[in-house]
Amino acid sequence: MAKSGKSRLVADRRSKAAAPRRAPAKKKPAPRAPRKRGLLGWLIWPFTFLLRVTWALAWRGAAVLALILGVAVAYNLARIPDMASLADGRARGSVTLQDRSGAVYAWRGENYGGLITTESVSEHLRNAVVASEDKRFYRHLGVSPRGIAGAMRTNMQAGRGPFSGGGGSTITQQVAKLLCLGTDYDPTLGQSEAEFEADCRAGSVWRKVKEIPYALALELKFSKDEILAIYLNRAYLGAGARGFAAASERYFGTSVSQVNPAQAAMLSGLLPAPSYYAPTSNLKRAQDRAATVLRLMNEQGYLSTAAYQQALESPATLSSAARQDTGGYFADWVMGTGPDFLTKDTTEDVIMRTTLDKGIQRAAEEALNHVFDTKVREGSEAQAAIVVMSADGAVRAMVGGRNTRGAGQFNRAVQAVRQTGSSFKPFVYAAALDLGWRFDDRVFDGPLQIQVPGSGIYAPENYDKKFYGEVTLTEALTRSLNTAAVRLSENVGRDIVRKVATDFGIESDLAAGPALALGASESSLLEITGAYAGILNGGTSVTPYGLTSLRLRGETQSLLDHESGLGERVITEDAARQLVYMMSQVVERGTGTRAALPGRPAAGKTGTTSSYRDAWFVGFTGDYVAGVWMGYDDNTPLTGVTGGGLPAEIWHETMVRVHDGLPVTPLPMVDPVRAARRPVAPAPQPQAPASNPAPAPDLAERILMDVLGGIFRRN
Repeated sequence: MAKSGKSRLVADRRSKAAAPRRAPAKKKPAPRAPRKRGLLGWLIWPFTFLLRVTWALAWRGAAVLALILGVAVAYNLARIPDMASLADGRARGSVTLQDRSGAVYAWRGENYGGLITTESVSEHLRNAVVASEDKRFYRHLGVSPRGIAGAMRTNMQAGRGPFSGGGGSTITQQVAKLLCLGTDYDPTLGQSEAEFEADCRAGSVWRKVKEIPYALALELKFSKDEILAIYLNRAYLGAGARGFAAASERYFGTSVSQVNPAQAAMLSGLLPAPSYYAPTSNLKRAQDRAATVLRLMNEQGYLSTAAYQQALESPATLSSAARQDTGGYFADWVMGTGPDFLTKDTTEDVIMRTTLDKGIQRAAEEALNHVFDTKVREGSEAQAAIVVMSADGAVRAMVGGRNTRGAGQFNRAVQAVRQTGSSFKPFVYAAALDLGWRFDDRVFDGPLQIQVPGSGIYAPENYDKKFYGEVTLTEALTRSLNTAAVRLSENVGRDIVRKVATDFGIESDLAAGPALALGASESSLLEITGAYAGILNGGTSVTPYGLTSLRLRGETQSLLDHESGLGERVITEDAARQLVYMMSQVVERGTGTRAALPGRPAAGKTGTTSSYRDAWFVGFTGDYVAGVWMGYDDNTPLTGVTGGGLPAEIWHETMVRVHDGLPVTPLPMVDPVRAARRPVAPAPQPQAPASNPAPAPDLAERILMDVLGGIFRRN
């Protein structure tokens, strides 16, 4: 066969090295066959799906919450000031009241003892607070989930809601509460400070949620010791004490650096309920609570067994200043006599030195209790008040009432304004004596009728419905004769009597009619006692006072000083001395004999108002003036009580105690024998004819002569 002209097409032979090797084509994976679920798989599949969704939502939600928490912490961190600014958490300052010798007897407002740190307090106190309030304090970051969970479990076991009752708060969270999450009290918002603090401490869920970022911010801002120090400075511990430094001084009279384990435990025990556990309220309850704190300290290794037993055997007790419960009415009164910006509304810490004498105060309180315990029927709601002062007006004691059901803090010595009755009569006689009358001059005691425009006939009567004719002024005051006092007042002039009483310090509106002489006007016990002090001191008016000096704590310079209440002269010294003698006869042989003091001269005057609604005895010795009022708050008439009865006995019991151990001081009065009017021989008279003897003057003429004599004697 013939070969063609074309050769066969043959591929070039290339070496293996020259020819690139083609990779084998990848095989596509065969499609996965659907996984077959068994019955069990189909049953658990919804749960696994839900778990995957829950986890996805959880970590995303946690991230969002962490972001929100971080922003909240940063926001709070920027708002928190330094520690010194946070230590004093009071909205206003305090007032510490001292008696005349400088001893503290009362506190008002919230006392703050100054900035303290954990280094400046007793280690027992630090340990007691941590052991009783937050044993994990130094190990957590400000919030204790374990503590919160435990508190929720305890609350539910007690039948409460999980967020009702104990909240498992750490000390850091409690500081957040004390700081009210950075919100300061604003009185202009119409909320009281107590309401504001109660709202800050509310245990709502939202409140607890807001505490968390603030507590974390505190942990970032301060060290643990600084957070604890803020707590020690700001915590309220009852009896007006803000912070442990103030509480230590208030209850024990001891520096916070010196408290022993028993005292530290009692102070720490106040934290859950300061008013309930306050030792001034119930010492036994406070000691029982302290025993619980001591046990916790022992269990947590802060206190050895020997020290624990010793503290249990020698529990903390109150200092003498804290034990006393005297002078409350006086403290309230004297607080009102100073400037408000340094007393009731002070933003500073103020020290007030007062005229109070704790011994005299105690004597007055004991005397009142003694008389009501022994001479008044049990369950009586009758009230009484006592004021004791020096002759210059310095008030030494004040009892504003008895502690009866519903008595409250109404100060009857100052706030009660009642009719004075016959205790007003000395001012009628003071006016007459100052115009020239004498203690042995005579005034007529007999029926009297006075026409009062618009009221008709005024006809006073004596207590015993009898009349005694012509009597000396001394006899008229001694017997407390009404018609004689009114007749003398009308003779002297009501305006003059009113002026003398007002000048002596009775500032209440005085009656315009003839009943003025019989005490128809109203006055307070403090006013009338101060007026009697003017009689004792020789006729010079006084303004009762209780504040002697006022200064800021830590300062030596006084902002206010008051050394005397003496004012202007009202009557002559001679008139005052005669009046003192006349009033001494009231006590010696008149209506006030129950007030007489054995071996000690005294003077005074009884007073009983119409319908027996008020009974008074006001009097003095050479050393002190004292006034007593008795009555009912609702003006119910007293039963069988006059000024010469129970009030005179209360006065007697008070003054016996007040003068115990004092030397006898004579009364500044005239000697009635030496001062008696010497009879003057009558001038020779022309002889009348025997057949026409001069008629004896009748009664009306004698009265007229007495009146004219009184008028001329004024000059």
